[in-house]
Amino acid sequence: MVNNHKPKRIGILTSGGDCPGLNAVIRAVVKVATYKYGWEVYGIPYGTDGFIELLVGKRQPEELRIKEHGYDIPGLVQGLDILYFLSGSVLGSISKGDPEQHAEDIIKGYEKLGLTALIVMGGDGSIEILDGLAQKAAEQGASWNWVAVPKTIDNDIPFTEASVGFDTAVNRVTQALYDLTFTAASHDRVMIVQVMGRDSGYLAMEAGIAGGADAILIPELTPVLNEDVITGVCCHIQELQKSGRRFALVVVAEGVKNHLGQKEHYIGDYVARHIKECGSKMCQINTSDPNYIHPFDTRVTVLGHVQRGGTPTSSDRLLATAFGREAVDLIANGNYNQMVIWENGRVSSVPISRVIEQIKKGRREKKAPSSVDPQGFLVRTARDIGIYVGEASSDDQ
Repeated sequence: MVNNHKPKRIGILTSGGDCPGLNAVIRAVVKVATYKYGWEVYGIPYGTDGFIELLVGKRQPEELRIKEHGYDIPGLVQGLDILYFLSGSVLGSISKGDPEQHAEDIIKGYEKLGLTALIVMGGDGSIEILDGLAQKAAEQGASWNWVAVPKTIDNDIPFTEASVGFDTAVNRVTQALYDLTFTAASHDRVMIVQVMGRDSGYLAMEAGIAGGADAILIPELTPVLNEDVITGVCCHIQELQKSGRRFALVVVAEGVKNHLGQKEHYIGDYVARHIKECGSKMCQINTSDPNYIHPFDTRVTVLGHVQRGGTPTSSDRLLATAFGREAVDLIANGNYNQMVIWENGRVSSVPISRVIEQIKKGRREKKAPSSVDPQGFLVRTARDIGIYVGEASSDDQ
């Protein structure tokens, strides 16, 4: 164990929606901080709300200490390193409310705990909120040092090629598509699968390719489901039928909007309804025609929050561990206000100020801070293996 008089007390919290791998980050932070530096680690429950609970006396500092072996979870075999395999967050998380309204209390709670630095696991919204709190603390002359760890199944955080939780989510959706394929084939159905992806189509695109989808609809390529897009999907399904295949899988990201450019609560139902209507029109031909098209029998599956569950994949565990280690080392070197990233096969970091710039730019342009490249290899791969992703422009060819 090395003790080089670096910071002795750090905090860690999860903010926003949960995802697989968060507990693996916590585990790595505790192990590195304890074994390498001899520091104390304090887990802040329910995001920044934990600081308020600490301030008002609802919790005591000693209750938040995370020991070397993680949490004392009753009923488990002693010594079992359970944090590596658990999904969700043992710290709890919040994805609602406005922390800026309680900034004063949050900052005071941070100071009461006597933290030298804080590690925050969050998506673009959480990172922006925590940056705002850090700036308010600086304006008040308070110390607020922090490091961000990107986590989201949307994989839409700028500068990092991978975020904690994304790989597991891709695997979950891929498995669902595999399972649904057999029902679709048995009943000659068009299965529409709605997946998460508020502004980014990474999850739909990667899982769709891996899971054998016939059409993938994402905000970057088909932001509005106009008549041309629906017709394009139906014509593609028609070609499948002509080749002897009477079922299809259509993956749609929840961020895709209807023909009016409005968000649908269940965009999958909208797609199913319009595909069925379009297919019915195509079927109004001479049934003696050898190319007769059978009506499209559509079904919708909304995967919902199951995409954010499951045991983290080995890739997510490795990424989480590498991120946790890097975050602690950044603090040890006094390199604060950084976000750890995965780039070109290794862990690095970028200033949070640069991340915030991209987040705000995306908001101005009404798109994800990091999105699927319409001319990138994912889109080219999908098109080249016969997946419909929208009509290709001349620049895509």
